[in-house]
Amino acid sequence: MRVLVIGGDGYCGWATALHLSERGYEVGIADSLVRRHWDMSIGVETLTPIAPIGRRIERWEQLTGKKIDLYLGDITDYPFLESTLQRFAPDAIVHFGEQRSAPFSMIDRQHAVLTQVNNVVGTLNLLYAMHDHCPDCHLVKLGTMGEYGTPNIDIEEGYITIQHNGREDRLPFPKQPGSFYHLSKVHDSHNIHFACRIWGLRATDLNQGVVYGVSTPETDRDELFINRFDYDGIFGTALNRFCVQAAIGHPLTVYGTGGQTRGFLDIRDTVRCIEITVANPPSQGEFRVFNQFTEQFSVLDLACMVKRAGAQFGLDVELRHMDNPRVEKEQHYYNAKNTQLRSLGLEPHCLSNSLLDSLLHFAVRYRDRVDKAQILPQVNWR
Repeated sequence: MRVLVIGGDGYCGWATALHLSERGYEVGIADSLVRRHWDMSIGVETLTPIAPIGRRIERWEQLTGKKIDLYLGDITDYPFLESTLQRFAPDAIVHFGEQRSAPFSMIDRQHAVLTQVNNVVGTLNLLYAMHDHCPDCHLVKLGTMGEYGTPNIDIEEGYITIQHNGREDRLPFPKQPGSFYHLSKVHDSHNIHFACRIWGLRATDLNQGVVYGVSTPETDRDELFINRFDYDGIFGTALNRFCVQAAIGHPLTVYGTGGQTRGFLDIRDTVRCIEITVANPPSQGEFRVFNQFTEQFSVLDLACMVKRAGAQFGLDVELRHMDNPRVEKEQHYYNAKNTQLRSLGLEPHCLSNSLLDSLLHFAVRYRDRVDKAQILPQVNWR
C-alpha cells in the first residue's frame, strides 16, 4: 500500500512516516517545511536538535534500504498538490499538514487568518484533488479532541443520537472549539463530511488528544531521526513545559486552578493508531470518527506527576499557580469515549510508565538548549 504523509517533517508526521516505512508501506512525504519557518518567525526552537529533512530521509534509506519519496511544496498551492497525487498515486493519505497551535492562532488577526487559510484551504484543496485524481483513496485526517470543548455530557466518537419532538436521528456531536485553530479543525471536519456524502470519498477523522513523548523504535535508531520536543509558550504542551521547567529548576507554571482536563497519548500510540486506521479503511462514502487518546489527566495531575518523577531524578520541583492566559473552564466535567481504536487492536502505553525513561530524560539531556525567555505564556486570549 502506498501512503502519502502530508506534513511528514513535523512531530507526528515524521514518526508516522518512519513507522509505516518500517512496516513495509511505500511512503511519500509532502511538506512545505513551513513549521520550521514559523519557529524562526516567533523566535522559538525545539529542545531537541532537528536535522534537515533531506538528511533524515537519506540516512533512513542508508540504514534500512527503504525509500521515502519527498515532495516539497504547500498544499494550499493546488497545482503542486495535484501533481504530487498524480506522481505518487497514494492508496491512503495521512494528513498532518496543518498549523496545530492554539496560542499561535490567537496571537493576532494575522495569525488567526494564516491558521485558517493554511488549514481550511489546504484540506479543501486535498478533497478536490482526491475527487479528481484518486477518488478511491482513504483520507486519514488528524483532527483534535479540542473540537468538542468541555460539554457537561459524555463526549461520543463523532456522532450522537438525538431524540427531539418524538423523532430520532444520529447527528455529528456538537462542537465548542476554544481557539481559532480549533475552529479551523471544525471547518475541516464539516468539509470532509460533506465531501464523503456528496462525492463518495472515504475518510477517517482522528480526533487526537495531546501527544507526548519523543521516542519511537524508529526514531531511536539514529541521532538524525530524533523528534521534536516543543516546550515554549506557543507550540509547547503543558507536559513538555513542566518537564523542562523541572530539569532547569524553574517552578512548574500551572494555569489557573489546573483543573482543565484533556485526553493524552504516547507518540508510540499515535503512530500505531495511524497504522491501524490505514489498514482498516471505511467504506466508500463513509465519514468515520475515532477519538484518538488513551488516558485523561488534568493540568494539575500532570504537574504532580512531574513533581514526583522529578524527585526520583534528584530534582527539587516546585508548583506555582499563575493567571490563566486562556479563556476556558478550569473546573469541568470531562468524559470522552475512545473505544473504536482499541477494538481494532490498539494496546496503549501509560504515561506513568514512560515519563521517567522518556520525557524527563530528554529534558535533562538537552537542558543546555533551553531558552528560559520562551517558557512562560506570551499570548492572551483576551
